[in-house]
Amino acid sequence: MQLKLSKQKINYSYGSYNKIIGDKQAIRITEGCPHNCDWCYEPQKFKIFGIPNIERNKVLIYDMNLLSKPESYNIIKSLPTKLNGKHIFYEFVCGLDFRFMTNEIAELLYNGNFGRFTKKHFYKGIRLAWDRGLEYQYKMKDCINMLVKTGFKRRYITLFILNNHKITTFEDNMKKLDLCKVWGVQVADCRYDNQIKTFNPIAWTTTEMKTFRSKCRKHNQLINFGIDPEIKYKGVQ
Repeated sequence: MQLKLSKQKINYSYGSYNKIIGDKQAIRITEGCPHNCDWCYEPQKFKIFGIPNIERNKVLIYDMNLLSKPESYNIIKSLPTKLNGKHIFYEFVCGLDFRFMTNEIAELLYNGNFGRFTKKHFYKGIRLAWDRGLEYQYKMKDCINMLVKTGFKRRYITLFILNNHKITTFEDNMKKLDLCKVWGVQVADCRYDNQIKTFNPIAWTTTEMKTFRSKCRKHNQLINFGIDPEIKYKGVQ
């Protein structure tokens, strides 16, 4: 049985956003995306709210598609670099749209303090969104090469890959995963619709979703460690 969800049933936050969360600050500078994809709740109309007062040295940027705005380069360049004499570090929480990536933006991201936070560390990592079909593999490869050329390491680049939606099949997503093995990048299992720990079948079966999640987990282990850490060492010479 397949469930049908409408965009109206999902609570989605619109407008500017600025919230202090412990030692981090979460902000949204812009709104709007030109694509109007079936699986996304972002409006098409562009709005630019401006950069709020930065009060923390760790900043999470929640813009859904900042790069689609003509002003994106200047916005990123205008972000403050220091607070109280210390560097400010930024993370794009949502996957960047690879179709709008340019050499200039890639260099700006690498030369600035843009990357990913862990509980204890910050590293130069970028998320990209690959929601659509396999035919976009050429543009995605070009974007990854652009980022690598500026200095980003492949294993710190993560691709959000949408599943459980009719736009892409389980078989096609497995082919995407094969490409990610060749490119040496990580994969984030992105289930439609806002499903993090649940497996509600919409366009895929529960088995397909669980299988894809498991394959993504194993893929990332191999990318990160170069071996399968779940296979115990038995003193093989």
